[in-house]
Amino acid sequence: QKKILEVKNLKKYFPATQKQQLKAVDNVSFDIYEGETLGIVGESGCGKTTCGKTCLGMYPVTDGEVLFHGKNIHTMSKKERFAFTKRVQMIFQDPMACLNPRKKVLDIIGEGLDIHKMYSTKEERNEKVYNILEKVGLSREHASRYPHQFSGGQRQRIGIARTLALNPKFIVCDEPISALDVSIQAQVINLLEKIQEEMGIA
Repeated sequence: QKKILEVKNLKKYFPATQKQQLKAVDNVSFDIYEGETLGIVGESGCGKTTCGKTCLGMYPVTDGEVLFHGKNIHTMSKKERFAFTKRVQMIFQDPMACLNPRKKVLDIIGEGLDIHKMYSTKEERNEKVYNILEKVGLSREHASRYPHQFSGGQRQRIGIARTLALNPKFIVCDEPISALDVSIQAQVINLLEKIQEEMGIA
């Protein structure tokens, strides 16, 4: 197995007052290999989400390194950074808050395809979206609806579909089932495991 992500002595501090800093992530190190699942466990507010977002470059580091395939993500050029964002994605905790309520599902999932120009024609783009929807247990008819027309579990499936559209190699899941009913949680976990097995995602 190849190492996909190396986190070395990662620190992420936020200014709390003029003299004090909030140490959200303090000296954390771990490695993740291709196709592997790593769970980070801790009480609410201990820095799990901040750690995940810093590993994706959403936050600058205070100190330490995050290496993706041996390359420091916080010192990448603009071009390298653009390629990096295609290969890593995030599934957020609240499926309603992370979906644009004004866009149809077709365009929510297709947005990443548009940004990275991953199709030749509009028909090819839409077909890719339909295939991804079916992969997460939804149908192509769902593509013409808006997020508020779905249940919480279905919205999280849309969030997962959007993540998968770019065919990523590494996904940060920020408590992707905690906002869902217990009856739906197992379905989403099983879906994520199935997708991971099929696509070899870490």
